[in-house]
Amino acid sequence: MYSTFPIASKVPITGNRKRIHSHNQKFYLVKGEVNVATTTDIKRRNTSSLLSELSINVLPQTYQNVCDIVRKQSSGSNRWSNGDDKTSGNHMFQSMFLQESYERCRNICAEYAKTFYLGTLLMTEERQKAIWAIYVWCRRTDELVDGPNAAHLSSTLDRWEERLQDVFNGKPFDMLDAALAHTVFKFPLDIKPFRDMIEGMRMDTRKNRYANFQELYLYCYNVAGTVGLMSVPIMGIAPEAPLSAQKIYNGAVCLGIGNQLTNILRDVGEDAGRGRVYLPQDELAQFELTDDDIFSRKISANWREFMKQQINRARFYFDQAEEGASQLDQASRWPVWSSLMMYRMILDSIEQNDYDNLTRRAYVGRTKRLCTLPFAYVRAVSTPIFNVDLLLSH
Repeated sequence: MYSTFPIASKVPITGNRKRIHSHNQKFYLVKGEVNVATTTDIKRRNTSSLLSELSINVLPQTYQNVCDIVRKQSSGSNRWSNGDDKTSGNHMFQSMFLQESYERCRNICAEYAKTFYLGTLLMTEERQKAIWAIYVWCRRTDELVDGPNAAHLSSTLDRWEERLQDVFNGKPFDMLDAALAHTVFKFPLDIKPFRDMIEGMRMDTRKNRYANFQELYLYCYNVAGTVGLMSVPIMGIAPEAPLSAQKIYNGAVCLGIGNQLTNILRDVGEDAGRGRVYLPQDELAQFELTDDDIFSRKISANWREFMKQQINRARFYFDQAEEGASQLDQASRWPVWSSLMMYRMILDSIEQNDYDNLTRRAYVGRTKRLCTLPFAYVRAVSTPIFNVDLLLSH
């Protein structure tokens, strides 16, 4: 279950505490922590004690990994500039062969991610090719879960990870691998986000329930947040961006998390048919809901209230993603804003369906998606309006 490519992600947010409200909960992010407190708890005790008692460390090791990836990818150097050119002499990196490799990636992106593909057309040719190559690798990774080798997924993923290492060593297996290998030698890409995505696919072989949001967050980060980490070095950061690279990467990860949470909410009924529940079990219990309610396709008042909370969380991540999206290179922003707007529309559709995502699938029609593109374009080319207090905090 992998987030539709449009960049994306969520990383624990650094900086000042931010807060959103749901019908009975408040969500806080404090330097890599997510804190969830009920309204009743807040009335009883002061906020500072709550943050101490209810803080859920959202996988601090994952947060540190992201910081390490940002540091490496922000160095601005690639394998060629470091004298680590392992592509010389390999026929797969000859001009004509590479041209066909990238053309195949372009065709796949144009066929399976039409709206996203349109958004890439403003990017420079070099960035277009690179983002198409990453899209194709992510798609191929996702297809391993549902493809003919799904029954032997563990060994298949092991071989795929070995093949990924070969790509980063300049030894592609096929034409599509060659496009990615060429990309990772031209751009400062670290292998860790790619490995983390494969680990997300492994999680699908081991888990079909998630005890809490901490567990679900790790899954969302692996299968979708990583896409943002892969994409920022390709899309580039605007030279005039006043925010740190870490903050901009955080926004990219937030988009991925928001996208994946939206996918989960859209596909609850479909996943239930496969015996999977990608929802925090402890939060279901808070609303007196169980897996049986999901499998019976029962839309109750409690289910609607539960869904309102989950939708608020996804929107929160989209709100956080806006900040990073506005700091990318201007020519690269269009597909990112398109993703933000269209995924928000899926959440709107769930609400319009009266929170029935058990028997109905939230759908955004092609016409509506196309009509969103001009609005996304305007946001992409607009000069960001900065919050002075926020800038001073960074």
